[in-house]
Amino acid sequence: MIYDVAIIGGGPAGLAAGLYAARAKLSTIIIEKGADGGQIATTDEVENYPGAMEDATGPKLVARMLEQAKTFGASRVSDEITEVDFSDKIKVLKSAKEEYKARAVIIATGAVPRLIGAPGEKELTGRGVSYCATCDAAFFQDLEVYVMGGGDTAVEEAIYLTKFAKKVTIIHRRDELRAAKSIQEKAFKNEKIEFMWDTVITEIKGDGMLESFVVKNLKTEEEREIFPDEEDGAFGIFVFIGYLPATELFKDIIHMERDYIVTDENMKTNIPGVFAAGDNRVKSLRQVVTATSDGAIAAVQAEKYIEDNF
Repeated sequence: MIYDVAIIGGGPAGLAAGLYAARAKLSTIIIEKGADGGQIATTDEVENYPGAMEDATGPKLVARMLEQAKTFGASRVSDEITEVDFSDKIKVLKSAKEEYKARAVIIATGAVPRLIGAPGEKELTGRGVSYCATCDAAFFQDLEVYVMGGGDTAVEEAIYLTKFAKKVTIIHRRDELRAAKSIQEKAFKNEKIEFMWDTVITEIKGDGMLESFVVKNLKTEEEREIFPDEEDGAFGIFVFIGYLPATELFKDIIHMERDYIVTDENMKTNIPGVFAAGDNRVKSLRQVVTATSDGAIAAVQAEKYIEDNF
């Protein structure tokens, strides 16, 4: 069978693309190697998605998106694409067990935050450890937070967090920031921001919620454990040490910048009939709302591509 549209990835971008493509009466398949939803599947509360119910969680939102796509006829399969061939008009996606053919392909493989790699980090993600200030800053109103990182994103997010937190401490493994000088100047002038130089987080502790973490000074080798203020009883860690886009499969095939797929405003890549949507492409904001927007645009453009070329 040759599908009209094959979508690689079942996160918000892929599911939105599936919904729009299927609703346009295009035969559509969504191929996801793991759990649906991508990063949002691990989010307990979703407060900044327009129209989300008060009790909205990542899994609930994802389940609703998938159900909508299926209602209009999209198929969803569990499989991992290991090879692609975009050289002909009909695109071919290969896995260990199957081969999928489509007139248009939407790549919605997403990206994941780079982890610190400290013990306890994965277990406490979403429970005091966050990788998204826009998503989670409001949960730390009038509490102390710690930001791991020293680049543009880390410092900009630290500044943003000062709108909510009573104090923000930037932890950086070097003795100077890597962020642009203009961004650094804003941070140094902000009275709510403090700095912990030459330091890394070596362990994150907590039973269900973040309770403390251990830092190590790389110059003195001294380690110490940090606890929340007794009056607060809670605090947070925000990690901004980079993202890892899931684009290795498309290396040397699709034009990229720093491993992110380059598209135009219509989600078109350098290969006709191949589109990209969501966190795996070059963009300024990586949120659920922008991912779903990307997916919708990609599906509409895929429909136009198919109309013009088949």
